[in-house]
Amino acid sequence: MRLKEIKNLLKEYKIGARQGGRVAGGWRPSRRLGQNFLIDERVLRKIIEAAELSKNDTVLEIGPGIGNLTLELAKKVKKVIATEKDLNLVRILNTELRTKNIKNVKVINKDILKLEPKTSNLKPNYKVVANIPYYLTSPLIRKFLETENPPKEMVLMVQKEVAKRICANPPNMSLLAISVQFYAKPEIIYFVSKESFWPSPKVDSAIIKISKIKNQKLKISDLFFKIVKAGFSQPRKQLINNLAKGLNFDKKKVEAWLLKNNIKPSQRAETLTIEDWLKLTENFIN
Repeated sequence: MRLKEIKNLLKEYKIGARQGGRVAGGWRPSRRLGQNFLIDERVLRKIIEAAELSKNDTVLEIGPGIGNLTLELAKKVKKVIATEKDLNLVRILNTELRTKNIKNVKVINKDILKLEPKTSNLKPNYKVVANIPYYLTSPLIRKFLETENPPKEMVLMVQKEVAKRICANPPNMSLLAISVQFYAKPEIIYFVSKESFWPSPKVDSAIIKISKIKNQKLKISDLFFKIVKAGFSQPRKQLINNLAKGLNFDKKKVEAWLLKNNIKPSQRAETLTIEDWLKLTENFIN
């Protein structure tokens, strides 16, 4: 759906765009809700290709807006469950689906962070495919990776710099990278210009794919993240100082623990691999 078609559709429902970004009926795309409609058909195709969809798939879409991606997903899969917080957009999308006689899409007017995958009739091996509101990126990814009913994989549009952080390797790791890579394998599929959206956001974006998601919350996860958060508490400081202070341990004890796991006390948290953090967790000192 091109920009002209989007504006015409919004006008048809009396919430369409006027010049300068104002809209009829007092409605406008909400920055607070991260409403930036994807208008580049090439990017839509990249998202669809990355998701590797089949006619047996169930897809959860987050923030479908007026359905640019939704309509393409519906052609490829068995069922699309689309969660949209803005009731205005829910009404438009439902009308469009009825007009086009599309019957394999269910639209839910709900905040995605209040949707519980375990109790929402989402069968195992569902996929999450979405151009998500960017303010939701971290809590949304964490929600779906930590749930007892995680998706098979996720294909998401996120801010370019956030995508780079999520997919980073040592010596550029971050708490966000660790939080995602502990559960799954993230990769950047494609960088996307801000001009591919209307209204245009202030930053460029990227399509990321999160796959090989572990199908249950690991028993060691609470201790693992307690150690990692202590390690990253002051990223510019040495591990020995952060871990001693964050875990309330004597420095000599921490030093012996680090050396036992072939980690230099003078290293910084951003230089450690997932495997390093796992070793520290497995050999945690009491």
